[in-house]
Amino acid sequence: MYDMAQTIVSSDSFTSSSPILAKDDLVLVTGSNGFIGTELVAVLLERGFTRVRCLVRSTAHRTERLLRLLERFPGARVEVLEGNLQSRADATMAAAGVRVVFHLAAGMEKSFPGSYLNTVVTTRNLLEGVLQAGTVKRFVNVSSLAVYSNRHLRRHALLDENCALESAPVEREEPYVYAKLKQDELVLEYGAKFRIPYVIVRPGAVYGPGKSEITGRIGIGTFGIFLHLGGRNRIPFTHVRNCADAIALAGITPAIDGQTFNIIDDDLPTSRQFMSGYRNHVTRMKYIPMPYRLFYIFCALWEKRSRSSEGQLPAVFNRYKCAAYWKGNRYSNQKLKDLLGWRPSVPYREGVRAYYAYLRKLKVS
Repeated sequence: MYDMAQTIVSSDSFTSSSPILAKDDLVLVTGSNGFIGTELVAVLLERGFTRVRCLVRSTAHRTERLLRLLERFPGARVEVLEGNLQSRADATMAAAGVRVVFHLAAGMEKSFPGSYLNTVVTTRNLLEGVLQAGTVKRFVNVSSLAVYSNRHLRRHALLDENCALESAPVEREEPYVYAKLKQDELVLEYGAKFRIPYVIVRPGAVYGPGKSEITGRIGIGTFGIFLHLGGRNRIPFTHVRNCADAIALAGITPAIDGQTFNIIDDDLPTSRQFMSGYRNHVTRMKYIPMPYRLFYIFCALWEKRSRSSEGQLPAVFNRYKCAAYWKGNRYSNQKLKDLLGWRPSVPYREGVRAYYAYLRKLKVS
């Protein structure tokens, strides 16, 4: 449970009292050319932080948006560093002289070994680089809301930072979740053993222009048809700008080392409300509404058939995943507001309008 005595009062959704980071301190953003990473770099530069090291795997791949952004800040000392965190040498080079690390880079592979290599091994290399540098005041690890388990929660019960983490990521058939859990464990280990100051943030379903696919919490396309799941469930959305603001605050706010924050916006829509808007403003997509209990039975039967097939039929549909995404919970961002002074600067109505417009443009292009 967090201590309310640490509450920081702020009139600005970003401003922190007595930040631990000076405007000319060097910060590192891994995954800086990604959907959230580029927005985080924008937030840091717009707020006057002038020394940003942007780690990318390749300057020739998916960096156009980042490079266009940097053109808006000719006075900033921004370094675009090409490197791979699978390399200890590259990780050491990236961490050299850095005061705050924002670690967003992660593997999106569909295999457990691939996800482990590109999320856990890379994080260990970066933490070793941080130890060698000896200059880092905070390591911000960007995890995911998906690492929680709601199996022992009732439907529509509150899911917050005090809830249990997933204990069966392999059975859930989600390499990404497995790797994120191991990544968080690693950050905790280095924090305990080597006293690396850290903060863990867990964004919900991040949306906004630049995100071409809608979250699977709305539904899944399978068997040639879109199954609309969730119905009246609230979707734990966070607009990419609100998310980047929260991550930046996690890097500069004093007296929050060792804390974990879920990043979720206010005014969360239901799955049904989002789908209605999508069909009205993007495309009249055909779908089949699927009640949770019916889909849960389907997943249980698929799971049973998978076990009897001796591995020939993967358990891509299973009760663990079904509960995690479509059981339905309430969410809280109160800790984020109380300890970081964060407020969502982009309200849902405004953010989703721009998001629908972006998706509609993709459909017609």
